[in-house]
Amino acid sequence: MYIKQSELLMGTSMDFIKKFMDLSQMVSHVKGDVLFREKDPALYFYVLLNGRVKLGVGEGDQMVYDIKQNGEAFGWSSLIGRDRYSASAECIEATKLLKTDSQKLIKVLENDPANGIVFFKQLAATLGNRLLEIYKTISEQSE
Repeated sequence: MYIKQSELLMGTSMDFIKKFMDLSQMVSHVKGDVLFREKDPALYFYVLLNGRVKLGVGEGDQMVYDIKQNGEAFGWSSLIGRDRYSASAECIEATKLLKTDSQKLIKVLENDPANGIVFFKQLAATLGNRLLEIYKTISEQSE
């Protein structure tokens, strides 16, 4: 997957994508690796390149969302002023990610408001879709 194909970056300039990539590092993880735990300091933002990551909350990290689409973003707490992650993230198979220091990314977004607006609109759309999927899952479970 080319990162410019990620929905998160659709509509942003090639210059912005280059800056994003320059800030990011590609990391690989094996099944069972924990990227962060609920209430850990929110330091990084992630984009899935391939693999699967479980987002979980509460005791036992009950799964609330399965990140499996290439280009999906998570760890967004680090970009919206939250000091702590709102969920835990665990690799449920071998996984490749882009890991981005959120403070550095925020500075790029602040210095490029036009692309920053597009980026946050895409992030909001991603989160909205995720919320709808969670509603659907809850609805199916209660039937």
